[in-house]
Amino acid sequence: MSGRLVRRQGRRAVTRPPSDGMSEMAKYLLLIYGNEQIWEGMSEQQLADLGAGHAAFVAAAGDAILAGHELLPTTTATTLRGNLSGTPTATDGPFLETKEALGGYYLVEAADLDAALALARLLPEVSEAHSGVEVRPVNGPDQTGTASA
Repeated sequence: MSGRLVRRQGRRAVTRPPSDGMSEMAKYLLLIYGNEQIWEGMSEQQLADLGAGHAAFVAAAGDAILAGHELLPTTTATTLRGNLSGTPTATDGPFLETKEALGGYYLVEAADLDAALALARLLPEVSEAHSGVEVRPVNGPDQTGTASA
């Protein structure tokens, strides 16, 4: 996985070299939710301001960001659902029809939840009435290299 981790800065991707895999920091997903209709209706200036907000976040968070991407609209999603026969069925669109959609994410390293929340507070979406950021710990290897329960 050499140099595969990518983060977004505005509209361009920025790659980060691979880590040694021995990080002592916890990992958190910062899940960015919002109203797709509002995002799609943004003016060029609003989009530029949003991009500048993410560029400022990337600059402030620095190497704490392991990966991140903006997602395409939910209209491009395909969902697999199980059925009684055990064969998944593919359907167009998101799993649930909701007013808020997952618009992007950042995978970050932070010492603890408080540090992850401090990073999340830097995202422009936390100050918009139509969007928000969910901070969720990632379940994975701990400092000893064994899987967490």
